[in-house]
Amino acid sequence: MQNITENSFDVIVVGGGAAGLIASIISARNGKSVLLLEKLSDIASKLKATGGGRCNLTNTLSNDEFMARFGRDGRFMTHALELFNHQDLMKFFSGIGVDTHAPDGYRVFPVSHNSKCIIDGLKWEMERLGIRLITSSKVKAIIHNGVHASGVSTEDTSYHAPKVIIATGGLGYPVLGANGDGLQMAKTCGHKITDLYPAMMPLRTKENWVNNCRADTISKVTIKVDMPKHKNLRASGDLIFTANGIRGPVVLDFAREITPLLSKNREVPILINLTKGLNEEQIRNHLKSQITQHPQNSILKHISTLLPISLAQELCNLFYIDSSYTWNNVDGINRDNLIKLLAWTPLTVVGHDGFKMAMITRGGVSLKEIDPRSMESKIIKGLFFCGEVMDIDGPCGGYNLQWSFSSGYLAGL
Repeated sequence: MQNITENSFDVIVVGGGAAGLIASIISARNGKSVLLLEKLSDIASKLKATGGGRCNLTNTLSNDEFMARFGRDGRFMTHALELFNHQDLMKFFSGIGVDTHAPDGYRVFPVSHNSKCIIDGLKWEMERLGIRLITSSKVKAIIHNGVHASGVSTEDTSYHAPKVIIATGGLGYPVLGANGDGLQMAKTCGHKITDLYPAMMPLRTKENWVNNCRADTISKVTIKVDMPKHKNLRASGDLIFTANGIRGPVVLDFAREITPLLSKNREVPILINLTKGLNEEQIRNHLKSQITQHPQNSILKHISTLLPISLAQELCNLFYIDSSYTWNNVDGINRDNLIKLLAWTPLTVVGHDGFKMAMITRGGVSLKEIDPRSMESKIIKGLFFCGEVMDIDGPCGGYNLQWSFSSGYLAGL
């Protein structure tokens, strides 16, 4: 065992993801001796996979708009974003040799569209600052006296510091190292852990007709929950049908609302507008115009002006409508039903693949027990949190990664 001076630091950071890396760098830039402990054999495994490897770092929304996307807990981010928002993040990466841009004016990527340059830049800066990195080292517990943190213990040694930062992430993607160990550490320090649910993931449906509609991405879709107490839950974006359900950006965003409901209900009915927001009257007028211009066209031909042909066919099948008929050869009730179906298509969510497919975790260390001005625990002095380990999560599009960097920056200060 090494002697205590070799194992003593100003700051110990537990977890080598986005939040932990920037917390380490900011602490070291402020003249602190820093130890970063990572249980895997290399750092930034989840960061490497972000955005399909393209690494959507953040987005260009204002702070207020950004926080609003996180719901009622968004204001918790106020101080962190004031200190380190998307513009500051882009300047930070420019300063370590990584140029970024927003090609669509919204989502920010490294110019290379490759997460490797982000990780290489962070590693280079850590080496430049002399941060001590120990990989393949799992922290078992936070050392504290009930009032103040004083270090951490691993399986074979202890490290000492008056400041400890937990940046271990949540439970999503266990193959990339997530197993909730930081949550357990927080719990043993007296922190409340809110209910945990997988989020940002595909969903499975009861209906099997979705299997026949996998060829196309449906843009500008709106999804809402069709349950009396939850009708205000909705999301918009692009949708993709799968062999057994739905995925795509809108589903990834909406899954965070669905998984808690599925934990209490065997099924969650949803309604999907697949016609770019058109209501029944607008759909009726659109079809009337099509029929006037092309009265001999089949129903399938008319509906395929609104939807991909495979999806149009499946919606006809739901009412046993022969899609080769002309509009006037179908009785009025079925025509009305079809228009209603085009406006809001029902599906029933019955499951998901759990944390193994979840990009993020909903739930974590209670925000009520963390000081938003510093990310310090209100229970144990010298203990800090950043990133996904806390009970705050947002939609896809750079939100959660920006929050990891912002909270890591603040904790690092």
